[in-house]
Amino acid sequence: MTQETALPIALTVNGVACTVAAAPFASLADTLREGLHLTGTKIGCEAGDCGACTVLLDGEQVCACLVPTAQAEGRAVTTIEGRDPTGLIDRLRDAFLAHGAAQCGICTPAMILAAADGLRRNPQPDRRAVADAIGGVLCRCTGYVKIVDAVMDVARGANALAPAPEPGAAVGARMARIDGRAKVEGTDRFGADHQPQDALWLRLVRSPHAAARFSIGDLGPVLARHPGLTRILTARDIPGENSFGVFAHIKDQPVLADGLVRMRGDPVAALVGTRAAVEDFPDADLPVAYEILPALSGAAAALAPGAAPLHAGVPDNVLTHGRLTRGDVAVGHAAGAATAAGAFETAFVEHAYIEPEAGYARRVGDRIEVTACTQAPVMDQEDVARVLGLPLAAVRIVPTACGGGFGGKLDISLQPILAVAAWLTRRPVRMVFTRIESMASTTKRHPATIRARMSADAEGRFTAFELDGDFNTGAYASWGPTVANRVPVHAPGPYRVAHLRNRTRAIYTNDTPAGAFRGFGVPQATLAAETLIDDLAERLGIDRWTIRRRNALDHGDTTASGQVLHASAGLPQCLDALRDDFFRLVAEAEAFNAGSARIRRGIGLACMWYGCGNTSMSNPSRMRIALGSDGTLTFLNGAVDIGQGSSTVLLQIAADALGLAPDRFRSVIGDTDLTYDAGKTSASRQTFVSGNAARLAGEDLRRRILALANAGPEARLSLDGGRLSIADGPASRVIDLATLPPDATGAVLSGEGWYDPPTTALDAEGQGIPYATYGFAAQVAEVEVDPVLATVRVRRIIAAHDVGRAVNPTLVEGQIHGGIAQGLGLALMEEFIPGRTENLHDYLIPTAGDVPEIDVRIIEDPDPEGPYGAKGVGEPALVATAPAILAGIRHATGARLTRVPVLPHRLHAALQGREAAE
Repeated sequence: MTQETALPIALTVNGVACTVAAAPFASLADTLREGLHLTGTKIGCEAGDCGACTVLLDGEQVCACLVPTAQAEGRAVTTIEGRDPTGLIDRLRDAFLAHGAAQCGICTPAMILAAADGLRRNPQPDRRAVADAIGGVLCRCTGYVKIVDAVMDVARGANALAPAPEPGAAVGARMARIDGRAKVEGTDRFGADHQPQDALWLRLVRSPHAAARFSIGDLGPVLARHPGLTRILTARDIPGENSFGVFAHIKDQPVLADGLVRMRGDPVAALVGTRAAVEDFPDADLPVAYEILPALSGAAAALAPGAAPLHAGVPDNVLTHGRLTRGDVAVGHAAGAATAAGAFETAFVEHAYIEPEAGYARRVGDRIEVTACTQAPVMDQEDVARVLGLPLAAVRIVPTACGGGFGGKLDISLQPILAVAAWLTRRPVRMVFTRIESMASTTKRHPATIRARMSADAEGRFTAFELDGDFNTGAYASWGPTVANRVPVHAPGPYRVAHLRNRTRAIYTNDTPAGAFRGFGVPQATLAAETLIDDLAERLGIDRWTIRRRNALDHGDTTASGQVLHASAGLPQCLDALRDDFFRLVAEAEAFNAGSARIRRGIGLACMWYGCGNTSMSNPSRMRIALGSDGTLTFLNGAVDIGQGSSTVLLQIAADALGLAPDRFRSVIGDTDLTYDAGKTSASRQTFVSGNAARLAGEDLRRRILALANAGPEARLSLDGGRLSIADGPASRVIDLATLPPDATGAVLSGEGWYDPPTTALDAEGQGIPYATYGFAAQVAEVEVDPVLATVRVRRIIAAHDVGRAVNPTLVEGQIHGGIAQGLGLALMEEFIPGRTENLHDYLIPTAGDVPEIDVRIIEDPDPEGPYGAKGVGEPALVATAPAILAGIRHATGARLTRVPVLPHRLHAALQGREAAE
C-alpha cells in the first residue's frame, strides 16, 4: 500500500464484471482483500515465497502478491470464493474436507486453486505430478500427504465424504472437521481478515541493533510532517505495566522498549494512523538516537567471564536450572560393558506458520476487546489487563482462526500494543505483521548445546545416562523455564535406566527469544540420546531395533523421575509394529548399496516419549454445554484450535458423553467473555485435559436430563427443535424445553466439566509425577545420500504412535504427517540466523516435493485416565523424526552427525572426517 493515486480498474472476478479503485501497482492480493473484501485470498509473505495468495488469472495460478492490479485489467480472476462451472473446485473442497487436508486452513484456498489448475492441465496425474502442481504453495501443518490424497481422489472421481456419526459413535469416527467447510470455502476468518470500518492502522518501529541504549527526541515536528499519523506511542504512553511474559514472576519483555533494547527487532515506538501513513513512514524520520552496546550472541558469550547481565537480578545470565538425579551415574557407568559420549548442537528453528500475527482491538466503553490469532486467550487477557492497568473482567480476547502456531503464538505479540492504541485513541486499530517482522521478532526453537554420556551392559541393558544441556533462551525468558524443566525428565528417552543425572540451563543472550516450539526442548535432547543408543548398539554388536526393544518402558516400569507407568505405555507395541519393516528395509538397503556406484541408502530408527500437559503443574480445563429453550445445543469451548483439530475432537468426546450426535451442536470457541479457561493450546494437552473436561461436561448435562425423567443410564436422547425426547421404556418422556426456566445465560439446562491432571511437584532431584500420561512412538526413516553432492533425500518414514485412543483417526494421521515434515526440516534444512534468514526465501521449510512417503501405524494402548482412553499426539509426531533421519544417514555412509540441520557443507565435512567451517 502506498500513497500512489487510485484509478478505476475493470476486471472480472469470479465471473462478475466489476470496477475497483486501486493504485495500479498495488498488489492484486491487496486489492482483492482490502478493496473487494475477498479475504479468502491470504497474504503470508508478499514476496511470492509462500503461495498463500494464489489465485487463478485467466485460469492459471499466479501469486497475487506479485501481480500489480493494473496487470489484471480486463482479465478474469478466480478466487476461492468463486464457483467453478465445471464443479472441479467444489469437488476439491469436498475431497479436502473428507481427507482432513485442511488443518489450520490458511493455505487451503491457495492449495485448492493450485490443484484445480494442475488438474485442468493434467486430469490423470500421479502423486509426483500433484506435488509439482501445488509445489508453489507452502503448508506448515499437514505434511502435504492428505492434500495429495485429496487431489488424487478428485482425479480418480472418488467421493470420500463419510456420513456424520450417529449418537454415541463419534469417538473413533473419521468425522470431518467442524470448521473444515469454512476453511475449504475461504470463509474462515483469520487475524488479518477482520476489517472494522474506520480502523486506524498500527506499525511498530523496531531496533536494528541487538543491544543498545536509545533516546527519542521531540515527536511534535514528526507528527506535523506526517498528517496521516494520529499518534506515535512510546514507552511513556503505556497506561499500566510496560512488561509481559509467560510466567507471573518473570515479566521481563517490554511492550515498547524504554531506553534499552536487548534484541534486534525490539520495538521502540508505535505508529498509529492511516494505513498509507504508517506503511510509508520512513523509520529514519523517527528522532531516535542509539548508543550501540556489545551484543552477547550465543550461550557461550553470555556465560563468559565478565559478560554483562541482560536483566537485573540475573547477574550470570542463567535464567533457570533444571535437574534430575536418580541412582548414581558413576556406579551405572562402571557397570556398563560399553559407554558412548558425544557433544551435540542444534540451531534456532523458525515456526514458519503461514499466517503472520494479525488482529485488531477496539475500546467498548471502559472495556477493551482484542480480536487476534493466539494459542492462549486467557494468558493474553491477563497480560493485556496488566499493560492497560485494568481489571481482568475489563478485557475480552476473541481468538480468530489461527493460521498455524506450533507454540509460536503462545507468547504475546501484538495484543498489548493494539490494546494500548485502541484504548488511547478510542478507535478500532488494526495490525498485521509483515513476514520479515514476524520472523525477526517472534520466538524460535531453542538452540541447544548438549553433552551426554550413556552406558549399557553386555546384553545391551542401559545402566547409566547423563546429560548437560545449555539452551539459548534469547533476550527474554518466554518458555525457557519450561524447556529447562521438561528436558531432564525426557532426556534419556522412553527407556529403563537405573542411574541418571541430567542438568540443564536456560540462558539469556541478545539473540532472538526462544520459546515454545512443538516439543519444548525434547527434540533436541532426543537427538543426543538416540545417537548414543546407536553407538552402544554398534559397540556391543546388538542390532538397533533389539537394543531399543530390550530397554523400552512398559506397563509397570519406573521412569527417570521415579513415576510408575501403571497403564498406557505403548512403546513395545510401536517397536513391534515396525520390526519386520525395519529388518526388511535394512536388508534391502544393504543390497542396494552393494550394487550402487554412487548413491548410498540407509535406514534409521528412533523412539520418543512425551508427557502430555504442563510439567508438575496444575493445568486445568473447564468446559460447558448449554441447551436453549429452542433446542439449540451449544458447546462452549475455551480451547483454541490452531489447526490440530481440537474443536472437532473435543466435540466428538462431548457428544458421546451426552449421547447426541455431533451435528446437533454449535460451538463457541475461545472467546473469554463466553467460555471458561481451557488452558493454553500447547504441550499436547488439549485432547487429554480439555477432552476430559468436555467428557465431564457432557456427562453432567446428561445426568441432569435423565434426572428430569427419572430415566436410567442407558436411556437414548433426541432433539426435535424445542422438544427433548428421553427414551427409556416406561420412563420415556418428551420435555418441552420452553417450559423450563432459563438461567442468566439463557440456557434451560447445562452441564459443566472441570479436569486437572493428577501430577505432583518434582523434588530437588527431579523425582515425582510430572505428567499424568505420556505419548510414545517409534519411527523408521529410509534415506538416500549422494556423497559427491553431500545431499540427502528422505524416501520413506514409517511411524508407529501410541495415542491411547484415536478419537479421530484422520486427524491423528494428519498430525503425524505434519510433525514428520517439521522433523525433516529440523534434520536437514531449517536454521534461523537473526538478520539473515528473516523470510521464506532464505529460510527453507519442506515443500510438497520434499516430503517422503509416510506410513502411519496408529497404536492404541488406552489410558484409563484419558477421555475414552485418549492422549495427545501433536508434539510426539515430530520428536523421533530427526534422529531417525540422522541414523539413516549414518547407516548409509558411516558419518555420525551431531549437529542439525545437516546442511550439505556439514555433511560433506563429516564424510571427510572433519568439522564444517561455518
